[in-house]
Formats: sequence, C-alpha cells, structure tokens
Amino acid sequence: MGRTIAIANQKGGVGKTTTTINLSASLAAKGKKVLVIDMDPQGNTTSGFGVDKNELENTVYELILGECSIQECLLNEVIENVSMIPSNVNLAAAEIELIGVDKKEFILKNEVDWVKEQYDFIIIDCPPSLSMLTVNAMTTANTVLVPIQCEYYALEGLSQLIHTVNLVRERLNPTLDIEGILFTMYDARTNLSMQVVENVKSHLNQKIYKTMIPRNIRLAEAPSYGMPISLYDPKSSGAESYMALAEEVIGRKEA
Repeated sequence: MGRTIAIANQKGGVGKTTTTINLSASLAAKGKKVLVIDMDPQGNTTSGFGVDKNELENTVYELILGECSIQECLLNEVIENVSMIPSNVNLAAAEIELIGVDKKEFILKNEVDWVKEQYDFIIIDCPPSLSMLTVNAMTTANTVLVPIQCEYYALEGLSQLIHTVNLVRERLNPTLDIEGILFTMYDARTNLSMQVVENVKSHLNQKIYKTMIPRNIRLAEAPSYGMPISLYDPKSSGAESYMALAEEVIGRKEA
C-alpha cells in the first residue's frame, strides 16, 4: 500500500515545489514508483519536470471539475518512475467553481483512489494558502510534510498550519498526521539558521527531519532546465541532501 504525502505551508518561497520535485525524483532514483500531483495554480512543479504547462489539454483543474478522468490527465513517466497530474493557471478558478458542490473536500481523494495502488508514493504540491485546494490535498494524504525556510519569520504561520491539519483530522481525515518538518535554505555559516532550527525544535514536538536542505545555487538553477537536481547536477550538495531525505522518508515508512 502506497503512502500519500502533501507538501504544505501557506507561506510562499519556503521550498515546497523544490521539495516536491526533488524528493519525488530521489524516491524514484531509489526504485520507488511515484505519482506527483501539482495542486498549485502556478504550475511550477509541472514545468520543473520539463512539461509545458500551457500546452496541456487535461490538468488537475479538469479532473476536479469532472471534465476528465484521472487516466486522461495522467502524464506517465515524465522521468523514470515518476508520473504526474499537471497543473496550470486555470486551477486558480477552481475555488469559485466548487462553491456549492457537494463533498468538494473529497474530490481529489475520490479520483486518486482509482490509481493509488499503482504507486509507492504520491507526493502533492500544495498552493501557498490554506485553500480548498490544500484541504483536498490533506483529505487525500496520509501525512503532511512541512518545509520551513531557515529565516527570522519561520515560525510565523506554522501554528496556523498545524491548526488546519488538526481541523482536517477532526472533521475530514481522521488518519492525517504530520509527516515531519523539513528545514530548507539552511546555511550552517549563519547563526540565524542555527537559531531558527533550535527555536522550532523547542516550540514544536513535531517530527523533524535530520536532513536539512542547504542553500544551493544548482538547486535554484535546475527548474529552469526542467530537471530535478538528481538529473541536473547529481553531485551537488542539494542533490545529496534530497537523496538523504528520500532515505529518511522511506525509512519512516518501514519503521
């Protein structure tokens, strides 16, 4: 039975998309079958795998509105072992179009149930807001992975996100859990990065990944080439960190 992880934080620029792309690719490099679902209207995960988001006939938007089946919007093997349900700017309208729709919180889950047995991992990139799209991701997921940037306002919004996870667990998805907190853009040379890590550890009794994702130029460059870091520069510190994270994620499943 596969495991579904939503990557969420309502703050933008914390590394959600980078983590979605590179954790998925690293899990795939370790022989796991992965489905990536892009729930962000910006579609950056879609283009990060080299898919032209503006040329797509069927995306997660059409899927949510019932205009296509999951098979019709599935892009198989965008890289080896990774398939994708893509997204583009059309998805921004979904929130409005779902007003008054019955059981709208479960639309994605009901669709994903058709295919989830085919994958070891399903990774969902959430938009930078606690919207109906994020709620759909959380009702579909087993766990939520929270990337946090090592910066001064890191804790801001985190309690709100944890509150949302708790609400979804109470009302919609009783098995939902926090997968873990992942520190991104970590710079060991700065006191600030270390203070943020200590601060989060002292405030939260959540699971925190040992792996920290460093600030890394190659990691920032890779999406513009439509490649995950494991293909763009497999020897970079960014690639090695995401491989280590994949091992931790796999290890948690097997623990």
